[in-house]
Amino acid sequence: MVGWGEAARLPVGTGPGRFDAARDSLAGLAAYTPVDDPLDRPGTGLVATTSWAFEDDGPSVLSVPATVVGSRGGQRWVTAIGPPGDPRLEDPSAALPGPAPVRPHGRVRYAGASQSELAWLDAVARATAEIRDHAGGEPLTKVVLARDRVVWAREPFDTRLLLQRLADRFPSCFVFAIDGLVGATPELLIGRDGRSARSLVLAGTAPRGRDEVEDAELGARLLASAKDRDEHRPSVDSVREAFDGIAEDLAVDPEPWLLRLANVQHLATDVRVHLREPAPDLLELAARLHPPAAVCGSPRDAARATIRRLEQLDRGRYAAPVGWVDPSGDGELGIALRCAEVDGARARLFAGAGIVAGSLPEAELEETRHKLRAMQSAIEG
Repeated sequence: MVGWGEAARLPVGTGPGRFDAARDSLAGLAAYTPVDDPLDRPGTGLVATTSWAFEDDGPSVLSVPATVVGSRGGQRWVTAIGPPGDPRLEDPSAALPGPAPVRPHGRVRYAGASQSELAWLDAVARATAEIRDHAGGEPLTKVVLARDRVVWAREPFDTRLLLQRLADRFPSCFVFAIDGLVGATPELLIGRDGRSARSLVLAGTAPRGRDEVEDAELGARLLASAKDRDEHRPSVDSVREAFDGIAEDLAVDPEPWLLRLANVQHLATDVRVHLREPAPDLLELAARLHPPAAVCGSPRDAARATIRRLEQLDRGRYAAPVGWVDPSGDGELGIALRCAEVDGARARLFAGAGIVAGSLPEAELEETRHKLRAMQSAIEG
């Protein structure tokens, strides 16, 4: 789906109840919005795009586009949303804009980071020591530490150009651009279609090889890595636990498999759920899942406290839910990874790594460099 314009921006709020507040806002709009939707499929009719802050007190976005173009299962549609009398409601195709030239942003320059690489290496070393020592409080088994990189150009970044490059290079990823947050994430936090839900869990990373032989060797080493499995296991467990009490049937891949992207390969596990009645809606499921161990750590509260103490970074909407939702509670939310916050001619890129007892700081730093290249390649061209 591609949407543009804004028919409504709905209040989200902050705090632990922010997902509930967003659901109420969307339901309130839907209650007095007549909808003509002959297809009646997920993504048709009234939809909202959404992007969440990682922390409960950060600013999140819930926006209803004025026009949406969608495609699913061989069917394509145009949705126009507006007040009574809007001519686009009679002929939604009239809302389709003509092509506009893409604006090149020119040479990209790098402007530092919130934390130097040396300081980040020290943070990883401290986190690893705490995991090994179990020093005080709730024992920590995994924590995800992120870092950023700031870039700028002489001309504003054209989001369409970044999206096109990301879609071309990462065709198996969820490519998104919502309110300045642009990226291509391989990870699905939660998708819901009625009583069916799915989550794709990724944790454990290796680079791609220079040829098929090296690529296969790196993949086999990743599958056999005790350190990476120690990173992956709590990520799957945190998703499984989120469905306790609400799943009528839960299917989890018995072993992780390799998800290969253009720049890296991950350990992956699919989780598929048949929800009990009354089935929780997408935002309720997101509230239960966020933040998963894949981007936070385990146990959750101990990991979040460690992140706040060691990371020295405002994540903003990085590593949080991003996607779309409709008033019936269906939709898809990825995790905002391999992304950048774009503001005119300035952008802040993010990447993170899961830290466990067997982590080596230099190896984790190299992992974040590989992940940053996804967005860097789109910006540099």
